[in-house]
Order: sequence, then structure tokens, then C-alpha cells
Amino acid sequence: MPFYKHYSFDLWLTLIKSNPAFKLERTRYFYDNFNTKNKTIEEVAHIIRQVDLMVNAINEKAGKNIDSEEMCLMVISIINDYSTAFQDIDLDKLYDDMEALVFKNMPLLYGSDSIDVLYKLKETYQSTISILSNTGFIKGRTLRKVLKHLELDSFIDFQLYSDEVRMSKPNLNFFQLMLDSIDREKHANISLSEIIHVGDNPHADIRGAEAIGIHSLLINSNHLSISNLLS
Repeated sequence: MPFYKHYSFDLWLTLIKSNPAFKLERTRYFYDNFNTKNKTIEEVAHIIRQVDLMVNAINEKAGKNIDSEEMCLMVISIINDYSTAFQDIDLDKLYDDMEALVFKNMPLLYGSDSIDVLYKLKETYQSTISILSNTGFIKGRTLRKVLKHLELDSFIDFQLYSDEVRMSKPNLNFFQLMLDSIDREKHANISLSEIIHVGDNPHADIRGAEAIGIHSLLINSNHLSISNLLS
């Protein structure tokens, strides 16, 4: 791979992955607290997964962002046969409980080579690195803490999350925000050909990057990994 002045990374399934224990505890949480129709725990898990997939698809199509709280309300509604009796649900507490489950069951590095690759990309002090990530059940404010815990934040110059800016990949405006956020004092004359976006999603990551005119690399969902950036 050639040398790039700026590396933009997707987050989920690119640099990190969910802790299986978190998904189990999240399912148990909805099962125990919002299950008036006595769905099985397997049914609750399926509903959560379907809402996650549906919202991802909507966000990618519309280029906007459905929030974590809205996703949780969708889950609760479907568990309870599409009830809309949300009046007594404390959304702040609901998200605080979700965040507590994340911190109890921290996401994992996607690969053992992730930190080593990021270190090598930064060690010359000639490149900058950013995160450009769509979010779902877990907000950007929580993910910033996760990256700090995983000791990834020291390699990252800036982080952009869909829930914070109301845009989702492959929305070109989201990619443009990333371009506009690059340090122009460090990269005064940077060109699009000197920027690459790396991710696991052929549509959100690769097509979005190519549409705005920067390089891209698909990893983890194919035969390539982050270490291919050094080859």
C-alpha cells in the first residue's frame, strides 16, 4: 500500500468488535424489564438484531441518523406486540443502563495487530488518523470512552460519529466533514489522492469514499486485514 497523509477508519468490525457477553446481557435487560408479552429470550434477541439491521439499512439509505433511544423504543414496541405505551419509560436511565452494560462488557479489538498498525502509521509524524463511524445502540460519547479504555485514542486525531452530527455513511456530507476536519496546518496542501478511508462495509465505507474521490480499503469482511495498510 502507498503512504497516505490521512487515514480515516470506520470503527465497528474494522478496529473493534462487540463483546459477546454484552449482547447477552443487553438481551437479558430487555427481557427482564420490558417483556409484558412474555416473549422468549430467543425472540427478544432476534428482535434486537432485526432492529439493528433495519436501522443500519435506513441510516445508510437516508444518510441521516436514528438515535439509540429511538432504537430501544422500537425494540420495546416490537417485544410488546407493537405497543406505543412509552409514557413511563425513562430514556435517560435506559441509555445509562445500556452504557453501564457496555463498560461492564467492553468491546474488543478486532485484531491483535490493530494497535501495532496504528502505531506504525503514526510513528513518522507525517500522517493523521481519524474515526468516521455510524452509530447504533451505542452513542459516540460512549465510544470515545471505549477507545480510551482500549488505548486507541492516543493514535486518533479526531473522531466523528453519526449520532453527533446527524449524518450517516455513505452520505457525502459526512465524508466531507471528515475532509474538512483534517488539520490543514499539518497538511496544508493535502490532496484527495493522499487520503484513504478503511472499513468493512462495501456500501457505507467503500462506495462513500469512492464517491467523494478518496482512496478506500475494504478489510475484515473479505480476505484483507488492517495489516495490509503496511504491505
